[in-house]
Amino acid sequence: MALLWAVRGATSRFSGRLLARHSSQAARRGERPGGEELSRLLLDDLAPTPRSAEGLERLFGLSPCLLALRAARRRVARLLLQAGRSGLQGERAELLRAAEARDIPVLRPRRQKLDALCRYQVHQGVCMEVSPLQPRPWTEVGEARPGDDPRQLWLVLEGLQDPRNLGGVLRSAHFLGVDKVITSGRNSCPLTPVVSKASAGAMEVMDLFSTDDLASFLQARAREGWLVAGTVGCLGPEISSFSEIPVTSCLEFLWDRPTVLVLGNEGSGLSKEVQASCQLLLTILPGRQLPSGLDSLNVSVAAGILLHSICSQRKGFSAEKREQLLDPQGTSATSAGPRVAQHPGLSSEPEQERHNGG
Repeated sequence: MALLWAVRGATSRFSGRLLARHSSQAARRGERPGGEELSRLLLDDLAPTPRSAEGLERLFGLSPCLLALRAARRRVARLLLQAGRSGLQGERAELLRAAEARDIPVLRPRRQKLDALCRYQVHQGVCMEVSPLQPRPWTEVGEARPGDDPRQLWLVLEGLQDPRNLGGVLRSAHFLGVDKVITSGRNSCPLTPVVSKASAGAMEVMDLFSTDDLASFLQARAREGWLVAGTVGCLGPEISSFSEIPVTSCLEFLWDRPTVLVLGNEGSGLSKEVQASCQLLLTILPGRQLPSGLDSLNVSVAAGILLHSICSQRKGFSAEKREQLLDPQGTSATSAGPRVAQHPGLSSEPEQERHNGG
């Protein structure tokens, strides 16, 4: 009897291993363990990614996908639009037209399937299978001459590792007019779909570069006449060894020549080697006495404050150009169309007089 039970147990274990091996092999082939009949029953299932599309990633979100299609810097294997009863309108309809014009296959999965494919990120009903986006080597740019434009601003990022932080920084940099963004080749977050989504798609249209020797890169820019400005938190012991480097508030910084602004890692900030390559250190002064642990800002928030304090100094911002930014459709106060709200600091003379009771 004991021998019979042993034989049965061995047979069961062998059958289990055989079934598991068959299932894993089927999975590698893109098939379901239940066979073709079971696949036909799952009407919501998608066909497996073609072998020619291996190595692709899933870009999600309306703006990232639309801007990626417009920029045409990625290879697109297929577009996934969430199935629904209502017709596609606006930017989703534009996505569909652009995909059809380039003969990109379009699939319409249901919400549950699209959620799983995007790993439950906020996809807005849109996903694309695309080739990865890589930063360009800095050597492709060639020699940079600050004399070409005295109001150049480059942003250098050392060791940013959180994809949402990186995306937020890129979004602010693109919005505020940074000319180039350079990342460190080591210990930096890659340009993932999460970064693109956090940047609202800005990553898809920006020129992003990378260098493996950030300190040498900064030293070379300084020799060419650039001002290399690092960043630090509240003054503390971490910069005591670099006391010869002047520290100033970003509100007191005068942007009078081409500048490279350097931001460091979320936790440790700038490395000693990179900080020693800076000619100036900028800081954001807090508005109150802060306890330990709350004496710094998120790097994405800090980037927005620092970049705005610098870019707001741009000269030659004519009234005509300002009006175009405030009113891109060309509507005026006397037109029948909707009026674009103005920033209080850019209000016209009559509005100021009315506001003051004049």
